[in-house]
Amino acid sequence: MYRAFLLAALTVAATWPVIPPAVIHPWAPPATPYGPGHRGVDLAAPPGTPVRAAAAGRVTFAGQVAGQGVLTITLPGTTSPPLRTTYEPVRALVGEGAEVAAGQVVATAADTPSHCPEGCLHWGLLRGDLYLNPLLLLHRGTPSRLLPVVGVAEPG
Repeated sequence: MYRAFLLAALTVAATWPVIPPAVIHPWAPPATPYGPGHRGVDLAAPPGTPVRAAAAGRVTFAGQVAGQGVLTITLPGTTSPPLRTTYEPVRALVGEGAEVAAGQVVATAADTPSHCPEGCLHWGLLRGDLYLNPLLLLHRGTPSRLLPVVGVAEPG
């Protein structure tokens, strides 16, 4: 499953949702589905900062969740189920059903109470119910490849 995600992520043309990018809280996956963790990354984003779509897709949610503005963009043709990017807290500038391009401004960072002193954008990535590290979308290199080791005796 992880390999399928990586192959799909490598084919997605992705960009940072906030410019300039500054990660202030990294992705820290939980050990269990309901355990503590950080299911995305926080990017420095004072209120009013333009928020861009990290990848092209269709807006599948734009509304409030627990008093926070949330935007979800589903990336077509990635995997089954498809990858979804999430952004919060935001004030959406696009509505559900809108097709958006990678890099298109789709929201502004909202002025709501936050655990980040100067304000931040929580950027998430999901495949079904599985949270993934959204920074993997930005991978620009080719997949790693093991090369033969020369000059080392084989064991046994």
